[in-house]
Amino acid sequence: MSKSTVANPKVVSRAEWVAARKELLAKEKSLTRQRDAVSAERRQLPWVKVDKNYVFDARGGKKTLADLFEGRSQLIVYHFMFGPDWKEGCPSCSFNMDHTDGALVHLAQRDVSFAAISRATLPQIEAFKKRMGWKFEWVSSNANDFNRDYHVSFTKEEKASGKMYFNYEIQAFPSEEGPGISMFYKDKAGNIFHTYSAYVRGTEMTMNTYNYLDYVPKGRDEGGLPLTMAWIRHHDRYSDGKLADKDMPYWPATAASAS
Repeated sequence: MSKSTVANPKVVSRAEWVAARKELLAKEKSLTRQRDAVSAERRQLPWVKVDKNYVFDARGGKKTLADLFEGRSQLIVYHFMFGPDWKEGCPSCSFNMDHTDGALVHLAQRDVSFAAISRATLPQIEAFKKRMGWKFEWVSSNANDFNRDYHVSFTKEEKASGKMYFNYEIQAFPSEEGPGISMFYKDKAGNIFHTYSAYVRGTEMTMNTYNYLDYVPKGRDEGGLPLTMAWIRHHDRYSDGKLADKDMPYWPATAASAS
């Protein structure tokens, strides 16, 4: 639990507060309009046809990428960081997925399906999914190139060299798995198109806990941490802070000081 405090709050009259609030409101409205404009531009990005026939290990048998649409035309894929040699899924990705199940019925009303995809094997995924109590579709890409093709899995050599293609540039990344979100569209002829992908903080809008924290006086309260999300634990581990992967393959080694 955070022990920081709000530094020197300015206490004013209600009238002064309303004046300051209105000044901020104008900026908030401007940001909302800008976000709407960027979202519209995002939807106008060109598409890339998906030519590979990706087949995933799923509960009930094999599923293709087309199967994950579940009869709808739009598919959201969350690239969940869970390597085949990990003991559990990434805490940060788990934090993200804790916001997902409640949205599924609403997404379906807008012609949207959802699936998480990881390189972990299906038994690993199913065991962890049961532990977390999640219901969303989660499949394994362990036997195909999906994670490599969408630039969320890297080799040990790439990690060691610090030269991984991630978030649209060559850079170092502390893990062999990366987080991200990708959008796909399937037309009436069955053709599938990749329309959008975002990585790292590009997935942040899906984490509603952060949106709530941005309202409160202390905000996210992450300034003093070696990694912004180092405070996060799997939702069943806040009481003891335990992480099954002691070497934390999903975070930089410097985050160990916060665990």
